[in-house]
Amino acid sequence: MLAIKAAQMQNAPLPRICLVLESEEESGSDNLISLLKLSEEYIGKPDCLFCMDSGCLDYKKLWITSSLRGVVKIDLKVECGITAYHSGEVGGIVPETFRIVRALLDRIDDPKTGKVA
Repeated sequence: MLAIKAAQMQNAPLPRICLVLESEEESGSDNLISLLKLSEEYIGKPDCLFCMDSGCLDYKKLWITSSLRGVVKIDLKVECGITAYHSGEVGGIVPETFRIVRALLDRIDDPKTGKVA
């Protein structure tokens, strides 16, 4: 929609554009396909279709995510040694893995203000 608005602001010629937005609360809308069929005469045959998706739980439904709200999924493994250590023997010598992760996250944003680095 922002691309369309930008083109309009520049008085660029635009073809007919038809936006269909799924607005039910959750993905996997039971109503989306039937509503598309009801609107088929008005919508016509699309030249292009964009499905902005963050994932799907099965291949029987069209899964659409309306917003991710800043969700990030990452697998991170931090290792500092090859064996277990007793804190009384190596405390302060072997880095704390949590502190390493915290330092890496602090490079992305400030934990106190949320400001992106």
